[in-house]
Amino acid sequence: MKEKEWIIGRNPVYEVLRARRRHIYRLQVAGGAEEKGRLLEILNLAASIKLPILRAQRQQLDLLGEGHQGVALEVGGYPYAAFKDILAYARKHQEPLFLLALDTIQNPQNLGTLLRSAEAVGVHGVVIPLARTAEVTPAVVHASAGASEHLLVAQANLAQALELVKKEAEAWVVGLEGGPGSKPYNQVRLDGALAVVVGNEGEGMRPLVRKVCDVLVSMPMLGQVESLNAAVAGSIVLYQALAARQSKLA
Repeated sequence: MKEKEWIIGRNPVYEVLRARRRHIYRLQVAGGAEEKGRLLEILNLAASIKLPILRAQRQQLDLLGEGHQGVALEVGGYPYAAFKDILAYARKHQEPLFLLALDTIQNPQNLGTLLRSAEAVGVHGVVIPLARTAEVTPAVVHASAGASEHLLVAQANLAQALELVKKEAEAWVVGLEGGPGSKPYNQVRLDGALAVVVGNEGEGMRPLVRKVCDVLVSMPMLGQVESLNAAVAGSIVLYQALAARQSKLA
């Protein structure tokens, strides 16, 4: 994990400041930027924690990446959670576990989109493998619009973690994968303790992870293309699970 990194973009910077889970070092703001809307909220948060604010030329911010929107925040590396913390968080709220497991997702944009969807539907946490996967980098934070900062994300042996949630949380493990043997996602119960598994963009889930799944689900495809983007398909199943959970509580 890097000791320091730069988060850019107004929403990502705002969420990092709001979550207060990282070490925060300094804020750079483009000279002449209008102090209103989200930027004003950022400046107010920075002032509340006595954070140094430096006025910078836009050319300096351009060196940090595209889409900075005139603001950049220097912070410590992403604070991963322990996997047991996710299980404890669900127990603390007296809710059936709602977990997203990502098996070697490698595209930062896909990871960011899935984290944004996961945070929006209220998952208790996300687990990613220890290797061969995209991690929560500044690019992922940007793609998630800062949603990553409000999530418990753990790194673990995925197959072992899924076995554990089946044992300790009595969770139903649902793997998203088309092909023979899979069921349409809307024909599978998603309203109890649940782990949704999304596989690699090209190869799907690894054999050991697939073996742990209780059921495989697929997306109905009525058009000409064979499949959906992993992040889109995963997000659809997460929202289907949210609807099922809310329906059960109604």
